[in-house]
Amino acid sequence: MFKRFDANTDISTSTQIKSSAQRGIKSSILSSHPSLNEEILDDLLPKKSPLVQYKIGSHLMLYCRHITSDSGGSGVDEPIFFQHRDGPILPTLRFVHMYPDIKFTSVTVDKGAIPFLLGGANVMCPGLTNVGGCMPEDGEDGPALQKGDGVVIYAEGKEYPLAVGFMTMSSVDVRKKNKGTGIETCHFLGDGLWGTEEIH
Repeated sequence: MFKRFDANTDISTSTQIKSSAQRGIKSSILSSHPSLNEEILDDLLPKKSPLVQYKIGSHLMLYCRHITSDSGGSGVDEPIFFQHRDGPILPTLRFVHMYPDIKFTSVTVDKGAIPFLLGGANVMCPGLTNVGGCMPEDGEDGPALQKGDGVVIYAEGKEYPLAVGFMTMSSVDVRKKNKGTGIETCHFLGDGLWGTEEIH
């Protein structure tokens, strides 16, 4: 999704998001990442700091927080979340790395998946079920992760996450089928979005 992303050429329009729409975005983030709460989110996305939406192509939105310049200039926009079509609103890796104590919904892949993930490949089910892989425990009332849920992807033995994506099947089905693609990778360490610290 962002493998060859270039902020200079791939962004078509930008809009400052109204406060009512910001509330909807925050609500969507909270539902995707239940371990977050409104207080944490208000610290990350202060009401006084405008949220800016950039359109990329016809189906991708990049949400940035505006950082004002100390010298009185126009400031810059820092990419923090993105959304593909009507999918979950997902955090950028830089944003997750910036706040390592915040627990986004996450999974861990085994060591063998690391080189593939760093090349932008999707996560195959065995990468999550092999020794070293980990997903939240499923409960009696259903899967811990539903098809379409957004996840931050860590790797065995690594402190920081390597990618962000969404489940292509539930965690129950990943464990039961144990073959095929379990997560579609949207954004990974070293892609164009990772290389975009700010947008002018």
